[in-house]
Amino acid sequence: MNSSEARATWSLASLFGLRMLGLFMILPVFAIYGEQLAGSTPQLIGLAIGAYGLTQALLQVPFGLLSDRIGRKPVIILGLIVFCVGSVVAAQSESIYGVIIGRALQGAGAIASAVMALLADLTRDDQRAKAMALVGASIGLSFSLALIIGPVIAGIVHLQGLFWVTALLAVGGIAVTVWVVPDPDSRRVFRDTRPVMDNLVDVLKNPDLLRLDLGIFLLHMVLTASFVVLPSWLVGQANIESTHHWLVYLPVLFGSFILMLPLMIMAEKAGKVKQVFLFAIALLVVSLLAISLWHHSLVSILLGLFVFFWGFNLLEALLPSLVSKLAAPGYKGTSMGVYSTCQFLGAFVGGAGGGWLLGNFDGAAVYMVGSGLIAVWFLFALGMRQPPNLHSLTLQLSHASDLDTHVWVKRFMAIAGVEEAVVIVEDKMAYLKVDKSRLDQEQLLQLSQASV
Repeated sequence: MNSSEARATWSLASLFGLRMLGLFMILPVFAIYGEQLAGSTPQLIGLAIGAYGLTQALLQVPFGLLSDRIGRKPVIILGLIVFCVGSVVAAQSESIYGVIIGRALQGAGAIASAVMALLADLTRDDQRAKAMALVGASIGLSFSLALIIGPVIAGIVHLQGLFWVTALLAVGGIAVTVWVVPDPDSRRVFRDTRPVMDNLVDVLKNPDLLRLDLGIFLLHMVLTASFVVLPSWLVGQANIESTHHWLVYLPVLFGSFILMLPLMIMAEKAGKVKQVFLFAIALLVVSLLAISLWHHSLVSILLGLFVFFWGFNLLEALLPSLVSKLAAPGYKGTSMGVYSTCQFLGAFVGGAGGGWLLGNFDGAAVYMVGSGLIAVWFLFALGMRQPPNLHSLTLQLSHASDLDTHVWVKRFMAIAGVEEAVVIVEDKMAYLKVDKSRLDQEQLLQLSQASV
């Protein structure tokens, strides 16, 4: 990366991480502190935890399309202002209903698409995948950090103070956007980074992608549902004060991350993606079932959480990579848009559904149902094909040409190592899937710069 690309990447990763940190920090504490709000019930507490997911899912694509019209930075700033307003509403609320409205407003500041579009504007083709991976990593980092610092901050400033902290994080994100993030020279729509509505039907017909969409929906559903129950169990069953819950999450997250690494290497280097993927889903089934049956001591909860986050971290890393591998060239942006929508819908259903199960049955039922649903996902995943070891490549065609799309595709497919090709002549863009070990890069560069 050059200096401008590095600045764009770390600054956008920082502002995205600040927003997600604000969303995630209530996860490890709200089931406890929410009981003090007027009108609270298990069902409404669960709804408050997951409410952001519904508005995020509904508005992320419209915000991205709006950024094509009025600019990336104005949309990002608007989204962060909405997020800040939601945080203030929740901070000033003394009833559960006010917090639900505040959480929904937090999710309504849906800037993910606009951030990724701005990152695409600010990076070259050969650096874009690396930049997006780093921004994606900021989400995982913010989640882990939220589980550790959320209980500590809530213990100092209580629930209302925690929401004020999230409002300050939004203000910090606005400052980063205005003064640190570079201004793009132009706005461009890359079909591998942004949803294209014309591609939506084709993406929804792809069974391989639908398996992954179902997976991310269920993964975030069980995660959110778990936190409707877990904080109260740590207090009641394990006798750990809420301010000390980070002592549980820190070793669990660290240990599961360490064990995840060799399996990720096996998946990518040894071509065992499907096997590792199925193993990770099986870890979730076993851990959720074990927690539902044995949750009366700290040791059993710790072991169950460790296995759960081992599988969860693996799947969080594998799923986006699988979407990229299985999406057709030029369809990655739309495929990721559907995938992200399913992820946030899963968080909403998990919060609302987990609260309903807790209110009508008990906490064990939440984990038992979660285990059963993940087992269904495992059965669907059995039919997934081993993804090919191909890489996405986006090329800008240097000159206009009278050649039609089919001629361009034929010429690209004649190059060694090019396995799939989609060319959008009016955009002067080519979207390829390539085998890097066989790719003739010199011939590819010559063709992309040819005028006829």
